[in-house]
Amino acid sequence: MESGAIVRAYVVEPLCGGAERQLRDEGGEVGGVRVEGVCLPRVESGGKLQLATIGANARRATEDSTSIAYLEAPGSGNEFSAPILESAEIPQLTSSSGTRAMAQLLRAIDNASNSGSLRASVSEELK
Repeated sequence: MESGAIVRAYVVEPLCGGAERQLRDEGGEVGGVRVEGVCLPRVESGGKLQLATIGANARRATEDSTSIAYLEAPGSGNEFSAPILESAEIPQLTSSSGTRAMAQLLRAIDNASNSGSLRASVSEELK
């Protein structure tokens, strides 16, 4: 793991507030890696899934080479984002709490192997 590297966690609302607080509480850095949160829009509107938003959110994470994980709340939308994220080997963390999800991600980054891809090491830690 390269000291001073920057990675981004993509966080779907409503988890963003808790994830951002956890990042602030942890100082936004772990294991010499700066972690930034990117908030994404909700995937439901009026009780209905917005498939275009789900796809756009997941694709946004896959288009960023610094993407380390995708955090989202449990729900039926996960089955639509999963294949997109899997194709880019981006780990998907599903939690009802942004705070818990970000804490889990930060632990995984801290425990990740120093050799090879940080994303792959974090993915292994999260399994």
